[in-house]
Amino acid sequence: MSKSLPIYSINSFKKELTRKEFYANNFSDHVKEHRFTNLPHKHDFFLVVLVTKGSGWHEVDFVRYAVKPGSVFTLQPGQMHFWNLSADVEGFVFFHTKSFYEEANNTLRIYDFPFFSSFQSNKEFTVSIEKINKLIYWMTEIIEETRTIHSDSRLKIRTLIDLIYIELSRDFVHEKTTSQYTYLSRLSEFEKLIEDNYKTNKSTQFYADKLHISGKHLNRIVKESVNKTSSELIADRIILEAKRLLIQSKLNVSEIGYELGYFDKSYFVRFFKKQTGETPLTFLERYKSDNSLLKKNGCFHTRS
Repeated sequence: MSKSLPIYSINSFKKELTRKEFYANNFSDHVKEHRFTNLPHKHDFFLVVLVTKGSGWHEVDFVRYAVKPGSVFTLQPGQMHFWNLSADVEGFVFFHTKSFYEEANNTLRIYDFPFFSSFQSNKEFTVSIEKINKLIYWMTEIIEETRTIHSDSRLKIRTLIDLIYIELSRDFVHEKTTSQYTYLSRLSEFEKLIEDNYKTNKSTQFYADKLHISGKHLNRIVKESVNKTSSELIADRIILEAKRLLIQSKLNVSEIGYELGYFDKSYFVRFFKKQTGETPLTFLERYKSDNSLLKKNGCFHTRS
């Protein structure tokens, strides 16, 4: 069996008022108090970060984003990420479970927001100075509310989250066409099916049948939404898991291929190279070289 990435729940994080479903903090305090965020990990909750000062980078599922004032990061449960930040970084962070957001909301669901509707959605976008001031006010209010005990605290926090999400969605949707936005819900369904089946089912037709649509229509949905084919989306998920296993497990290449449903090592290596331009071991050596701090902290294993 592979050694998986650590998956943190909300109770893994320090807070003044214990809440199992919600957390909020100033970003500078958050990263100082939780040094493990500098190493690859996952969460089982939805996360939002607003950066107001500082620099560095944020890696999400092997894609590295620049950190700068005005950066907003939105992550879904299960995504791998870690930070490398300047000492002067400032901002705000909050995260919550799906149930915390939806338990008293009769109209909105967390996946209705475009930045959470798809794993293909941008994980970073920049907001204007005018919008930053709004977000700072609302996020400050959220932090203050977590430090008090009122019967309506949960309601106020969820209301403030609604305001933040609606405001962020306006910037996000502005970059999308109408058809792209319409297809996002079906894309999300497809991605959930991939998540449950990618190790055993790699055929586009399998997923089209599950969605009760034709393979051609499924390809149209994916193409309009993220400018990829259905097969590419399935391959992306397989490669993502392969990379995670390469950097975090003691499995060799053959064992990783087997775990992902490839019983011929050479075929798996060819598939990996076709998708990434490099072999699994070449990827691993390059990633080690690019992330010497992770190697120093024992994040990699040697295998043949």
